[in-house]
Amino acid sequence: MTEPDRAGAVLAIETSCDETAAAVLDGAGRVLAQALWSQVAEHARFGGVVPELAARAHLARLPGMVEAVLAEAGAAPTAVAATTGPGLIGGLIVGANLAKGLALARSLPFYAVNHLEAHALSARLPGVAEPPPDFPYLTLLVSGGHCLLVETQGPGAHRVLGRTLDDAPGEAFDKVAKMLGLGWPGGPALERLAAEGDPRAVPLPRAMRGRAGCDFSFSGLKTAVATRLAARGAEVSQREAADLAASFQAAVAEQLADRARAALRTVPACATLVISGGVAANATVRAALAEVAAEEGRRLVAPPPALCTDNAVMVAWAAIERARVGDPGEDLFVSPRPRWELGGLPARAA
Repeated sequence: MTEPDRAGAVLAIETSCDETAAAVLDGAGRVLAQALWSQVAEHARFGGVVPELAARAHLARLPGMVEAVLAEAGAAPTAVAATTGPGLIGGLIVGANLAKGLALARSLPFYAVNHLEAHALSARLPGVAEPPPDFPYLTLLVSGGHCLLVETQGPGAHRVLGRTLDDAPGEAFDKVAKMLGLGWPGGPALERLAAEGDPRAVPLPRAMRGRAGCDFSFSGLKTAVATRLAARGAEVSQREAADLAASFQAAVAEQLADRARAALRTVPACATLVISGGVAANATVRAALAEVAAEEGRRLVAPPPALCTDNAVMVAWAAIERARVGDPGEDLFVSPRPRWELGGLPARAA
């Protein structure tokens, strides 16, 4: 096995929502050490992420986590990266400030990483796909807060083709799961319940299917589920709940597949369809997109489920990709930003 390129090691931090994560990658993108702590148990009783509690948890856990991954990696980093947006501002401040402090203390470059770009580039991580997808490729980024179709042209170069006009798929999964009494986070629980049901049992809408453009809409689907449950007027049986979950999941997958097909036909130069983000871990969604990619003569690349959810490995890789094209990183006055469009520049402190 080739020795790790410790001379180009990158320390990365991810604190954009409710996962606290740190990782060290060598210059070739191989993982030397990583750690992730999920705050699900802390937020479950509230039915969702409480931003202040998330920020406090990041602050409590992150310093020790960073110390641990540096010790395990056995490498002195030559650059530091942190998710600097989009996300919950409290968590972004905690992670970015710690990263900037380390960069300042060690006189290292600092990379302010766009969380969405990190997801989009994660398909090129060593070991995810051989060979890695060449630029440009089409990225379908689906998560709890985002739903985008993007032509990924390279680090810092992205063209948004379509986006959700209302809810993100992950948000819709969580809300429907709540309606069915499955708790939070709802996506994995709903997928497990759907495995027991018939995806053709309940007729549900597929918004914007066959329309021009590449935008999405999921609010009508969510409302249709709520209307269906309200019409029952009583607690649904396990079988009815499973059928409704399966039908909802199938509708989401079909909508994503239809919009991805429309986007693929607008970018003939993209030989690969990449899916990333938390919802990309859903097996039904993956299967629907694999079918579309095959029908359109394209290759499908999907990172393993552990790299679909928020993690620091993808943040380090995004910094490595940028460094490879000569990007020196940002100065230490860059500001975390809760909203940050793909391809936009990080904000600077006043």
